[in-house]
Amino acid sequence: MFLEGSLSHTLRRLPILRLLLLLQISERGLSRASRAGAPLEDVVIERYHIPRACPREVQMGDFVRYHYNGTFEDGKKFDSSYDRTTLAAIIVGVGRLITGMDRGLMGMCVNERRRLIVPPHLGYGSIGVAGLIPPDATLYFDVVLLDVWNKADTVQMTILLRPPSCPRMVQNSDFVRYHYNGTLLDGTAFDNSYSRNHTYNTYVGQGYIIPGMDQGLQGTCVGERRRITVPPHLAYGENGTGDKIPGSAVLIFDVHVIDFHNPSDPVEIKTLFRPPENCNETSKIGDFIRYHYNCSLLDGTRLFSSHDYEAPQQATLGANKVIEGLDRGLQGMCVGERRQLIVPPHLAHGENGARGVPGSAVLLFEVQLVSREEGLPTGYLFVWHQDPPASLFEDMDLNKDGEVPPEEFSSFIKAQVSEGKGRLMPGQDPDKTIGDMFQNQDRNQDGKITAEELKLKSDEDREQIHEEL
Repeated sequence: MFLEGSLSHTLRRLPILRLLLLLQISERGLSRASRAGAPLEDVVIERYHIPRACPREVQMGDFVRYHYNGTFEDGKKFDSSYDRTTLAAIIVGVGRLITGMDRGLMGMCVNERRRLIVPPHLGYGSIGVAGLIPPDATLYFDVVLLDVWNKADTVQMTILLRPPSCPRMVQNSDFVRYHYNGTLLDGTAFDNSYSRNHTYNTYVGQGYIIPGMDQGLQGTCVGERRRITVPPHLAYGENGTGDKIPGSAVLIFDVHVIDFHNPSDPVEIKTLFRPPENCNETSKIGDFIRYHYNCSLLDGTRLFSSHDYEAPQQATLGANKVIEGLDRGLQGMCVGERRQLIVPPHLAHGENGARGVPGSAVLLFEVQLVSREEGLPTGYLFVWHQDPPASLFEDMDLNKDGEVPPEEFSSFIKAQVSEGKGRLMPGQDPDKTIGDMFQNQDRNQDGKITAEELKLKSDEDREQIHEEL
């Protein structure tokens, strides 16, 4: 809803008979003095409701919005903004109102209620308004102020809660997720994100939201609560928007920043614990690892945990089995090491999110590496730790009939693994892996391997480092 609106500082001219308070007396000198030359009376101000909080009072040159009822001394009504369901909106102290109203509005607080008694010489004098206000009429106004601002106003920010740790603040081009309550200056609510059960998500400093919010979100921390007061020329201007934000309205936003990131952010890695003993080998791409993790949002909302299951999570690094940010954060770890990872959404679940994960959410992981097994080169299911036997087929042909069925092949490979002469791809069912190896060697698919069919993968690939069946 925060779309930027146009703004004009030109005040609309209202019909003279519809807003009598805008009328002025062209010949103020015609107003009569009190009897016997006594001093002229001033406006009488009765403040019958004063709000507890009054951060600002009306001053000369301010633009105000207010409701009023206008009556004569006998209680007869001559004008009312309520009858038009439209607030009076005008600049005070510059001669656009009758003098009595100009004076009576000075010093008012938002939501204050006053009764003004305006003597004739500060109202419509000895002339009056034909057919509406008789000459020398004392006017009574019941006024409630709903809004006040000045064209020189800037965005006002009040920090309601700032977390003790704030390693980084929102800057231009950051993408921010936040909740908000939006009210007018008199407390009337016009919108909030909580009712939709969804944060408002946007880039800051790119013109996607009203200028006042663009400015007000700058410098916020994750978890911060801030009140942002936006004058209309930095919000929706004199036209307002929709049926809940009137023209020339000051807006107040109470915001709670859930998280933010920048599209250029990497994974943030913080080591929480590293085993004191020497760690000569760390996890790397291709390794099969087991790890525990807790995953939450930056505001502490718990999402997932491996501790909810019987065994640690397992994955082969670099095999696209986990989100990219977690894969990166698990590399370079020693067994037993614990880390904290902050993963931006472009390295997690993106703007669409996932089941249980909001769109564009930054994720916080605490991970611990439980075990690590060195992986195999791409395309390999088994590697020898040393050179393979020169008489490989003869050793594999256990009954010496010139053929190797699946049972003999499986027994031979398992023996090599148990004797430490070779290893299978980690993290897979050994029987399935051996079955896949057999299928690769049974080239004519007749259910047995012959000496002519048996060929090392190293021979096929002409590689010298690793050898595999």
